[in-house]
Amino acid sequence: MEKPVKWVKNRFKKDVLEESILADFNVDEIADVYNFQKTHSSFTRTPLNKLDALAEYLQVKEIFVKDESLRFGLNAFKVLGGIYAIAKYIANKINIPISELSFDKLKSEEVKSQLGDLTFISATDGNHGRGVAWAARELGYKSVIYMPKGSSEQRLQAIRNEGAVAEIQDVNYDETVRICAQLAEQNGWVMVQDTAWEGYEEIPLWIMQGYSGMAQEIVEQLKSYKSTPTHLFLQAGVGSFAAGIAGYFLQVYGEKAPKIVVVEPNQADCYYQSFSSLEGTREFVTGDMATEMAGLACGEPNTKAFELLRAYAIGSFSCDDLITGLGMRVYGNPLGNDARVISGESGAVTLGLVYYLKKFNPDKQIIDELGLDENSSIVLISTEGDTDEKNYRKIVWDGALSYTE
Repeated sequence: MEKPVKWVKNRFKKDVLEESILADFNVDEIADVYNFQKTHSSFTRTPLNKLDALAEYLQVKEIFVKDESLRFGLNAFKVLGGIYAIAKYIANKINIPISELSFDKLKSEEVKSQLGDLTFISATDGNHGRGVAWAARELGYKSVIYMPKGSSEQRLQAIRNEGAVAEIQDVNYDETVRICAQLAEQNGWVMVQDTAWEGYEEIPLWIMQGYSGMAQEIVEQLKSYKSTPTHLFLQAGVGSFAAGIAGYFLQVYGEKAPKIVVVEPNQADCYYQSFSSLEGTREFVTGDMATEMAGLACGEPNTKAFELLRAYAIGSFSCDDLITGLGMRVYGNPLGNDARVISGESGAVTLGLVYYLKKFNPDKQIIDELGLDENSSIVLISTEGDTDEKNYRKIVWDGALSYTE
């Protein structure tokens, strides 16, 4: 059997922190982002669970997991980006700093009368689109959401339940993004996408900063544990989430920042391919990208995210779907007094990877390059819950995606 995990060390990593790369994630600016997010009446901090029994079992010092299934009642973290990007767009239109605005202020008739009708459009596997649709509906605007080929019907219905016009297309994620961009231009709609390309970088940056609000929460929660992380494992699709979290951690911890590890599905491993290239250029993955990790099935790195992760990630793992199946079951069946986490296909791959590396991986070189040992304090983020309940049960209950040595 072919190994379910491939690793590439990032040969292009910088030895010093450059403010030009990290400036957009400075602590003061992200504080403004987070303070705005907290103005919504449904806002609550999601838990950072410390899995002591699992850490002992895997012979590491600490394992922390941020459970994003509890974010705004939407079962995933993505709303943090959509809610801030839409708010920032409106704030710029009415020429008021986001630091002086609240969610209720943006919903006011005074603001609505200045802007008139707006329609927000986005491409998504499900979680991001639902967040955009939810934020648009909450603020009294319309949304149009397109999903790539193979998307879950349950995720489609969840988006429609937020009031969006939503359809599944017969093309992959990146092609769906291009369809949405064309429709936005034709109709005067506002594109809210977390991937960036030349000429479209402002809104993706705001989405990344929205994700950084979660990083601020994690840092605050780690302080309550009196813990300093050594490893930060981050899922990457286009890389916006990974860069948003990593950028804030680098700003806070500086030269003592944890090792940043990028984790991708092997059917959409554009960062793995990029770090493997001779010059470390952005490499694209095409085709259907048929992975169970639908939220990570993206083949073209976000330009801004790629700049940051190329500069500061230690490397990238390309993982078979078996690895996320492993993580889903470990999360759902905790040891001792560890918290149980319901983690979906895109949420569990990082834990599945850590478990595989410590229990099954025969390649000592990888462990040595990561420095993964009894002194390691590991931070993971379960980015979604069971957003496709039928598929979750198929994997966790029925044993699909089971890994055996």
